[in-house]
Amino acid sequence: MPRVTNEPTTPIEKTDRCGDLHHRPRVLLGKMGLDGHDRGVKLIARLMRDSGIHVIYSGLWQTPRSLAISARDEDVDCIACSMMSNSHLVLVPRLLDENKNLGRPDMVVHVGGILPQEDVPTLKQMGVQKIFHTGTGLDDIVDGVREATVEYGSIESSNPSAVLARRISLAHAGLDHGEKNLVRPERVIGITGSPGAGKSTLVASMCSEMVRRGRKIAVVAFDPMSPITSGALLGDRLRVDFNTVDEDVFYRSLAIVGEDYRTLPEIIGLIGAAGFDTLIIETVGAGQNDVAIREFVDTTAVVVVPGMGDAVQMDKAGILEIADLFVVNKADHAGESKLVRELLDIAEGRPILETIATQGKGVVELLDALIDPDTGSKDR
Repeated sequence: MPRVTNEPTTPIEKTDRCGDLHHRPRVLLGKMGLDGHDRGVKLIARLMRDSGIHVIYSGLWQTPRSLAISARDEDVDCIACSMMSNSHLVLVPRLLDENKNLGRPDMVVHVGGILPQEDVPTLKQMGVQKIFHTGTGLDDIVDGVREATVEYGSIESSNPSAVLARRISLAHAGLDHGEKNLVRPERVIGITGSPGAGKSTLVASMCSEMVRRGRKIAVVAFDPMSPITSGALLGDRLRVDFNTVDEDVFYRSLAIVGEDYRTLPEIIGLIGAAGFDTLIIETVGAGQNDVAIREFVDTTAVVVVPGMGDAVQMDKAGILEIADLFVVNKADHAGESKLVRELLDIAEGRPILETIATQGKGVVELLDALIDPDTGSKDR
């Protein structure tokens, strides 16, 4: 019987294939060059997640440098990259060089795709650990990730971001990170809201504006961990254009179950100790009860969108109560005026700002309200 078009390409049993390792494997999936097709890499991302791996997807059109920045700051166990045929002998050596330039010459690199067999020895000689051709089975992919996942140790690097990234990994795993002087950043901002509100796109726009102002900023973005496999798909960073912001944004993705923020105070202190004065924390955004973040941040912005519900939903206890300010994102959508009116009924004087994150509209005003609400940004 022929396969229907909406049937999964390779259905697999969801099971933890990595629970016996020293830590949960972290893999950066990236597409370098001009390859505009991501269906295959998204399939691999789901297969890895359903095997207990934490997968960071960096998106399409990555450069070797942007991929290396992401791998370093995310402190992944390996980069799994693919690209269009005939570009691998150009892009892969550049990626390996950027890993060295950015303080992680030890970074494991796996390459996949349509690769001529005669180029395999050359890629291996360059330093590529694993090469996966089309049709490679799930077991081989997971085995490659398992092989790359070794016990955490201190990073021997002169690059401060590489050191910070490893210390965050150790802290999140409940291990000694070696930093004795924890410092809270000057501003710690929480961004929360329901799924689909555009939090990640909004954070990306805020990052771009901060870079435009000549500031460095750190972001910690939480995503949910599977209760079945302990795997996770961490896709928030793909909203940030690292080809543009380069190293001016330190962005770290982490997976948690529910609102388990027990390691967050240590992570906040590590980021402050590394010299960042502004930190944005993006929550999972699981819905009405996603409220614990308010205990860790200076200011909580709750992102809402037109169509999120009626006035009864507004009156329910939960996430709207913790807002220091409200952000009506997707303000160009129908229902914006109705949403603002309903927010006014419950805001009790708290600011309501409107944004269109995909266009950067309203982001300047939002940052002014979050960073320096009394006088506006001093950087403008």
